Amino acid sequence: MPDPGRYLPLSEATFYVMLALSQQALHGYAIMQQAETLSAGSLTLGPGTLYGIFATLEKQALIVKVAEEERRKIYALTELGRSVLAEQVRRLEIMVSSAARLKGTR
Repeated sequence: MPDPGRYLPLSEATFYVMLALSQQALHGYAIMQQAETLSAGSLTLGPGTLYGIFATLEKQALIVKVAEEERRKIYALTELGRSVLAEQVRRLEIMVSSAARLKGTR
């Protein structure tokens, strides 16, 4: 498996798309709703942004289309996608921890 670090850092929008897919396979509209919920409303994805992210993630083999129901394409994270997401979360935890320590010294 390729090194997950080579796909990082993820943009905020890409992170939330992958996070939405971490629990179950979803179609685009459900991903848009889930990303907005997970981000506490701080991120609203438009269809153009979402489909650009899908194209990139599919090309990188981080997601895969698992089904198509009517006009809805359903996507899931691949094993590599899960590894990349986990590495991004690890990096974010280090960033938050560092900021908290710095804030405590002021």
